[in-house]
Amino acid sequence: MNPQRSSARIRQVAGAAVVVAALMTTAACGGGGDKGKDGDKSGGKGAGFNAATGDKIANPSTKAGGTLKMISKQDLDSADPQRQYYGMAWDFSRFYSRQLVTYAAKPGNASSELVPDLAKANGKISNGGKTYTYELKDGIAWEDGTPITSKDIKYGISRIWAKEAITGGPTYLKQALDPKGEYQGPYKDKTSDGPKGIETPNDKTIVFNLATPNVDFEQMLAMPAGSPVKKEKDTGAKYQLKPFSSGPYKFESYAPKKSISLVRNDKWKKETDTVRAALPDKITVTINSNMEALDKLLIKGDYDVDMNGTGLTQSGRIEALKKHKDNVDNIQTSFTRYVDMTPVAPLNNVACRKAVVYATDFKSLQEVRGGEEAGGPLATTMLPTTIKGYDDYDPYGVKARGGKPDVAKAKEQLKACNQPDGFSTKISARSNNPGEKETAEALQQSLKAVGIKAEVEVIDGAESQSITGSPKVVKERKIGLIMTGWGPDFPTGQGFSQPLIDGRFIAPTGNYNGSETNDPAINKMFDDALKATDPDKAAEFYKQINHKTADIAAQMPFLYEKNFSWRSSRLTNVYSSTAYNGRYDYASLGVVK
Repeated sequence: MNPQRSSARIRQVAGAAVVVAALMTTAACGGGGDKGKDGDKSGGKGAGFNAATGDKIANPSTKAGGTLKMISKQDLDSADPQRQYYGMAWDFSRFYSRQLVTYAAKPGNASSELVPDLAKANGKISNGGKTYTYELKDGIAWEDGTPITSKDIKYGISRIWAKEAITGGPTYLKQALDPKGEYQGPYKDKTSDGPKGIETPNDKTIVFNLATPNVDFEQMLAMPAGSPVKKEKDTGAKYQLKPFSSGPYKFESYAPKKSISLVRNDKWKKETDTVRAALPDKITVTINSNMEALDKLLIKGDYDVDMNGTGLTQSGRIEALKKHKDNVDNIQTSFTRYVDMTPVAPLNNVACRKAVVYATDFKSLQEVRGGEEAGGPLATTMLPTTIKGYDDYDPYGVKARGGKPDVAKAKEQLKACNQPDGFSTKISARSNNPGEKETAEALQQSLKAVGIKAEVEVIDGAESQSITGSPKVVKERKIGLIMTGWGPDFPTGQGFSQPLIDGRFIAPTGNYNGSETNDPAINKMFDDALKATDPDKAAEFYKQINHKTADIAAQMPFLYEKNFSWRSSRLTNVYSSTAYNGRYDYASLGVVK
């Protein structure tokens, strides 16, 4: 890597951050640009800058009708509820799949509340936290009008076990109900009626018997993986092409990597669903991988919202803030941007890891990501601010030093790990993750000042799970630092931290514990948190885990991510949802016809 070219690129991106900051100041002072006129098709003026952030709702309305037009840089990872793991897919699936419990249709942090959906009430917990019992609502129906039963829910969940066909998707429910893996899934096991941990004494009742208590079990049921599937309509791996609807919309057509069209499910009854507004008559999605072109189409007014929900590109946000601020929200997400410290020598030494933290110019990394507004505030620990257990713990004084490096302390730590002159390592960055390569180059420049020579290795994002997700490959390629990011699977410490730092989650492929930390004390704290029946007590354990993770510098968080999101002037009922990592809650959106 040519350092001069790298530095020039960093200065260029940082300059764009200055432009964004200047435009943000104008917006904060009430400047309206051209009053939000985002094209002839937009419906007029936007609701106002940041009108859909925090606990605010932009353009509240109960008017039904029209077509909600979405666009996205990538397709759903799957439309099959049991196979979904993309956050935007979970949000989109609210249109056509329901669960026993789901997240409240409320803005901001209030969205993390779990409320009844197919069930009449939240679970009745007994047996020391190991048994959850639900009674289903009357009138809930499939798109063909037949009743949704407890057996449909059990069957849908049982598909999680069938990894020969139902690939991808979270396995929390499988781990909670059958940790020994005794059940083989509905396609291989034709003799039983599903996992032993789930009982259906009648069509209206379902009982879950956990192997051990887990305070977050209802969070797992709220995932799309907890959705019912009608056995007669299950087509295995092909089910993702046309899932059978339990929600207010059903699939009219789906052309993978091209388009999606949903229309109303006339068998859905509003009186059975207190969550979904179901305002549009139709929902369309166009897949367009050209991100800058996508932004232009949004700003022109051809589309209403980006389904991907990861924010405008650099050029898009500059144009949007300059001319259409009334259609823009600067959203605080639940994602943390961080660097994984792998056990590749000498980073298997805690002092060498701390040297990296002290040597890093956090402010430079922030500027490359777009500054505090477009990138996010500086992070001092891994746990996002939206998760119970977060506090302002800052063991390396990152905020106290304004995000600037502490060269003296970095050199002290290098001496402590017997690398006084520095060392050589590699930083991986994904090619398809905007800004990740440039952020790695900024880190490279920081470390150079203390003698740490870091080569930036750009990898294909589509292959990252077989490269940085494989401890064996990481060691073979001598990757010491992994540039990455993470958002919670569900809004608790378990949903965010456990895959990243619990040693029992280290996997030969698809590994997210990049540091390969396997600390018995941390593992036990997770067990203690899961046994706590009170979420506030569990949060105390997650706080301790978060502190311990920072103390051993297993990861180096640097940003609590923010983005600039676009909403067309046609959109109604727009708000950001903490439960969906800061995305808009798609199920509540309406449009002006």
